[in-house]
Amino acid sequence: MNILSRTYCPAIIATLALSTGVVRAQTLELSDTGVKLDGIVALVNDGVVLESELDSQTTMIEQRLRAEGTPIPPNDSLKKQVLDNLVLGQIQLQRAERDGITVPDEILNRALADIAQRNNTTLTGLPGMLAAEGIDYAAYRKDLREQLVMERLRMKDVISRIAVSERELNDYLERESGNSYRNNRYKLSNILISLPANTTPEDLQKAQARADEIYRRLQKGEDFAELALAYSNAENALDGGDLGWRSGDALPTIFAEIVPNLQKGQVSEPIRSASGFHIVKVDDVEGNKPIIEKQVHARHILIKTDEIIDDEVAEQKLIEIRNGILAGDDFAAVAKAVSDDPGSAVDGGDLGWAGPNVYVGVFEDTLENLKIGEVSMPFRSPFGWHIVEVIERRTHDTTDDVRREQAMAAIRDSKVAEETELWLRQIRDESFVEYRL
Repeated sequence: MNILSRTYCPAIIATLALSTGVVRAQTLELSDTGVKLDGIVALVNDGVVLESELDSQTTMIEQRLRAEGTPIPPNDSLKKQVLDNLVLGQIQLQRAERDGITVPDEILNRALADIAQRNNTTLTGLPGMLAAEGIDYAAYRKDLREQLVMERLRMKDVISRIAVSERELNDYLERESGNSYRNNRYKLSNILISLPANTTPEDLQKAQARADEIYRRLQKGEDFAELALAYSNAENALDGGDLGWRSGDALPTIFAEIVPNLQKGQVSEPIRSASGFHIVKVDDVEGNKPIIEKQVHARHILIKTDEIIDDEVAEQKLIEIRNGILAGDDFAAVAKAVSDDPGSAVDGGDLGWAGPNVYVGVFEDTLENLKIGEVSMPFRSPFGWHIVEVIERRTHDTTDDVRREQAMAAIRDSKVAEETELWLRQIRDESFVEYRL
């Protein structure tokens, strides 16, 4: 897998084809001959974007596009897209810095380890793999940290403020229950021709004309990714407009009535929204399958350590509790009396049904090796010391549960896409930007 392709995303962003670091205002140095060593291509509030940064990022994008076999737009168009992205990224990073948003090394290393795993290597092997493709590890690490910082900023400024009520969720499920498309998954791309915050009739007319012209060119067979690279104002423009896979439940509201009626490879006519005009392409479609998972029903007792109870005391206490349970003491009654887990103690330590990857590694590994009715020996997790008992096991169809979760995410995502575009436009309009390209 080419390391330049986007490979990281549980959270977030895998390749960092575009550096968006906050560059402090700085004095340009001169060589001994008086030749300028670097130039400023944009002023962004109290920071700058340097010509060397723009050139290096443009080169990196070109390399990725060649590796993916995507046509490269004219240099002027590509540089404008890269510069716009650098400016927007720097605005976000400056805002995050003011808000005190940071990403600790532990989180960054975890993200890098995930990228390494997805590329069939280790964290220690990642620098060598990057070097083989001409990518500086220190710069890559810096760029990933900035992407994670921006993700945290958006969680704070956009996503955390979007609420989904129970009525909203139920109405959504009822409304969509008769639509077969919600069982499908769609791989989408989009082109956005944005509108300024204070849109005039002239702005609207120009944007509509540009979107109509792009749509006509697409109908004549021009490449969608190439046109997205050249003209789209969306953040994913440098990825050829790629939106990735979306379940039918999670389609953005503005696409929900359009996408299900498109066949694989078809593009929509321009779609008007508050942020501008969208053109969406269906790159691929696949049907969803039932979601079956192995689940375990367990209960536990937790003893936390503190200044008085150390690891040895906690472990010994649980050994005595376990011996009592094996001798006939009621597990639930003991859990209610002594467990330090406030969430489960009131229910006798009952954790309910859970599927894979719900619990931390050592807890899940312990459950995996227990028979039904067996009580584990004490073990330590990041939360303290536990004993756990497996009550039941089952193979369960979680399709409806997952669909409900997806519906919740879909409602939120339908708001996030539009809210994010509006938020980005707002912070861009609030910022001082002067281009010198």
